[in-house]
Amino acid sequence: MQSTDLGNKESGKLWHRKPSPAARDGIIVNIIHSTSDYLPKVLRFLNVAFDSSGDCLIAGDHQGNIYVFDLYGNRFNLVQRTAQACTALAFNLRRKSEFLVALADYSIKCFDRVTKELVSWMRGHESSVFSISVHASGRYAITTSSDTAQLWDLDTFQRKRKLNILQSVGIQKVFFLPLSNTILSCFKDNSIFAWECDTLSCRYQLPAPPESSSILYKVFAVTRDGRILAAGGKSNHLHLWCLEAKQLFRIIQMPTKVRAIRHLEFLPDSFDAGSNQVLGVLSQDGVMRFVNIQTCKLLFEIGSLDEGISSSVISPHGRYIASIMENGSLNIYSVQALTQEINKPPPPLVKVIEDLPKSKLNSGDLKIKVTTGRVLRPAKSRENKIQTRILKQDLAGSFENKENELSDGLNKKRLQVLLKGYGEYPMKYRMFIWRSLLQLPENHTAFSSLEDKGVHVAFLNLQKKYPIKSRKLLRVLQRTLSALAHWSAIFSDTPYLPLLAFPFVKLFQNNQLICFEVVATLIINWCQHWFEYFPNPPINILSMIENVLAFHDKDLLQHFIDHDITSQLYAWPLLETVFSEVLTREEWLKLFDNVFSNHPSFLLMTVVAYNIHCRAPLLNCSLKDDFEYFFHHRNNLDISVVIREVYHLMDTTPTDIHPNSMLHVFVALTKGQYPVFNQYPKFIVDYQTQERERIRIDELDYLRERQMVEDMQAEVDQQRVEDEAWYQKQELLRKAEETRRELLLQEEEKMIQQRQRLASVKRELKVKEMHLQDATRRRFLKLQQDQREMELRRLDDEIERKVHMRDREIATTAKDLEMRHLELESQKRHYEKNLIRNQEAVAKEMREDANAFRQKVDLEEHMFHKLIETDQTQNQKTQKLIEENLAKAGQACLNADWRIQALYKQRCDDLRRNECYQEVARLLRENRRKETEVLDAMMGEEAKKWEEAKEKDFHLKSEKKASALADASRKWFLEKEINGALEHAERPYSKVPRYQIGQVASSCLPQTSQLNDISEMDSSTCISLNQRRIQWDTMERELAERVRNLRQRLTVQARNRRRPPPLLAT
Repeated sequence: MQSTDLGNKESGKLWHRKPSPAARDGIIVNIIHSTSDYLPKVLRFLNVAFDSSGDCLIAGDHQGNIYVFDLYGNRFNLVQRTAQACTALAFNLRRKSEFLVALADYSIKCFDRVTKELVSWMRGHESSVFSISVHASGRYAITTSSDTAQLWDLDTFQRKRKLNILQSVGIQKVFFLPLSNTILSCFKDNSIFAWECDTLSCRYQLPAPPESSSILYKVFAVTRDGRILAAGGKSNHLHLWCLEAKQLFRIIQMPTKVRAIRHLEFLPDSFDAGSNQVLGVLSQDGVMRFVNIQTCKLLFEIGSLDEGISSSVISPHGRYIASIMENGSLNIYSVQALTQEINKPPPPLVKVIEDLPKSKLNSGDLKIKVTTGRVLRPAKSRENKIQTRILKQDLAGSFENKENELSDGLNKKRLQVLLKGYGEYPMKYRMFIWRSLLQLPENHTAFSSLEDKGVHVAFLNLQKKYPIKSRKLLRVLQRTLSALAHWSAIFSDTPYLPLLAFPFVKLFQNNQLICFEVVATLIINWCQHWFEYFPNPPINILSMIENVLAFHDKDLLQHFIDHDITSQLYAWPLLETVFSEVLTREEWLKLFDNVFSNHPSFLLMTVVAYNIHCRAPLLNCSLKDDFEYFFHHRNNLDISVVIREVYHLMDTTPTDIHPNSMLHVFVALTKGQYPVFNQYPKFIVDYQTQERERIRIDELDYLRERQMVEDMQAEVDQQRVEDEAWYQKQELLRKAEETRRELLLQEEEKMIQQRQRLASVKRELKVKEMHLQDATRRRFLKLQQDQREMELRRLDDEIERKVHMRDREIATTAKDLEMRHLELESQKRHYEKNLIRNQEAVAKEMREDANAFRQKVDLEEHMFHKLIETDQTQNQKTQKLIEENLAKAGQACLNADWRIQALYKQRCDDLRRNECYQEVARLLRENRRKETEVLDAMMGEEAKKWEEAKEKDFHLKSEKKASALADASRKWFLEKEINGALEHAERPYSKVPRYQIGQVASSCLPQTSQLNDISEMDSSTCISLNQRRIQWDTMERELAERVRNLRQRLTVQARNRRRPPPLLAT
């Protein structure tokens, strides 16, 4: 077997020579990941997944390092560092280079293994994701946590659907069926549903399993054709469901060594067309067994008790098995090597037995060789003899299954001789020897029944009293103590039981059955008579120890008596912790090698030997606290010397005080069921149990009553608070109303004052503007005057300079005439004058340039100031125009509002008049009906009545025509006035920009806030608007008075018309 350490490398080879896996274990390579830091440690792999080809797999460790292993190309690469543990992986996506990783922060990330970049980040789970199932097309994926399952679209990385369940019903697994469009959801209540992937409609539900073989399903596996579902749980039974028939068709019972099933996986075969026949079953002992579900035969197995498997994944083509071991490493197995013995052709039917030559034979040794193959002819010469060997039985035995099977070659006497010679058993075989010495029955069924009872109520809060850092160790200790408490009631009240069992739990934490049976055997044999004085310490056992100590070291016992130190202080702490507090791990293991190999009294003698060996520091102690500290902490001693002292005490102690005479010999646990343990005062334990139950019931009643009182008090308080809040709210509302009224009055006063201040400020601004304009004009005139004065001074300077130059030239000419004889000096001065003249010419040009530049700057500044003044003037004109336009727009809006209101009131009056007309018409019809009824009685007055009716009808028609003409006149008048108002509103803005026209049009709407804004902008406009509003109110009152008078006239006319004719009265 080759082993590869990844170390800190990011890439490399998986193996350096061609792997040749053996048929015994089939391991191609063992991969570990260790760090080379100051404190080196091994990084545990947590999850592994194959891609769709089966030749490449991905694995992640608990620090978030993601590696890709190419088994075909013999390479590994570090593709991602997520900095947190991964809880699930998926590598069979549609895009072959992408993979999904579920992380410890409940999120799912998609990475590309080629570019090593993050493709997508999916969130939505509120607990750890433990399963990722990818559709056969690679387009969809289902992520499962304990409380929900979510369906994702891997093209858009968006969540399509979410499965929500009740908190009491957890999810076991949700996954796609291979080569189908069906989703299978399995819950913790053993219900299994099948759903359509596209519509998410329920296709069917599997029935409940039979009660005779009902187990809680925890793990599932489906064949490649999706026809058979295998389910298992905390039992050695496997249920096989036919998904086509929707029924349970087979129950397979695994060997008795299997108590729980942790993982299931079908082994694919290239020639079975997807109907896989071989099922891999990973049990609680870390061994994965592969069985044929048709013949129910065990084909092969991987893993062992020493190197257990935590989880396994099989490649899609069935060539490789990737297993994560319990030590955190990764094993790659070859299925071809594991099935080599199974796939061998059957042996031939013809077998040949050959005898050895007679010269080699004697009476005590006959050598025979059995061979298989083709038929052989008899040998003709002595050179063709076949050399053979005798296969002798291996007396040492095989230790491969040392924790499950006992070897016949072990003998207690021989083990004791070996122990006395070496002082301890070999570390490799110690657990096997202990199990042999204690004769553990391994009652799986009985232990499972105790374990199924759950955690005992006495140990629910064990972590508060014993805060163990390792949660796994705490859980195993809690289960072991609960099993002991369910076995015998006294152990639920034994305060020192966790101290007694803890070293064995830490030693056998991976095998809870062995741990329980070791502790139970220790209690039955080495803790005899410990519980007779319960709940007090075993006074009889402590008396035995005190008698032996008095015989062998009277001075030490007298020292204990002088300082009031009893056996409960110097002996009982050692017994209740079985020396785990005062010894190291190696010393403790060495001691218990001897304890388990001797009589139960050996443990008591060890207490005496420990005290005698440590007599020197004990004699120096005088305080009780020093003694307590000594027997609860480790001390410097040689455990081999203590063990030799124990053997010496065992041999030299008299029979009358020797514990051998008072303790029974070793008795092993019974096979099948554990013995009844009742060696304790039952009435005390029962009384304590009853008292505890009574106290618990009283406490529950008290808590219930207190909760009711608290609820009632809370309701009363809440009602009082609500009443107070209501009264306070009413008071606040009243105060707020008063405050609002005061604020309104204050705001009105403030508005009047602001308008007055605004008018005064505008007047002041106008005056300031005029002053500023006057000051600017004076400053500009002064600036022009200063410039002209400067120009005059510059011209004066220029004239003076020219006069001076002319005087100098005259003087030079005179000197030239006077001093002609000094030609050289004169020439020199001439050169100097030329130089000075040139410099002056250059200076003149520079001054002219400077003057030109200064004039240019002055001109530009003048133009700039003129531009600013022009812009300001234009802005002022525009602002005035806008203010006038706003005022006109407000006036037009108010006019339109008044016309609309007047039109609305006229329309209401028209409606009322129409109702009156209808009433009159109804009365006329009624009169005509009555006239028709009395026609026979009024024949004489018929002509007169017809004339009266015609007159009334003519009068009614004329009134209707007059009303219609009045309506048309009013309508024409209103339309004319509205059109005129609109034309008047649009005419001043023909030259205004378009957006201003839109604002004016919008301001024509009857909005009070806009009118208030306009009134604040211009006080004069506001005053005119108030005056017009007063006129409109007057006109509205006059119009209302006219409408009221018109209604009264119409009412009088209607009453007159409703009066019956005089003939009806007679």
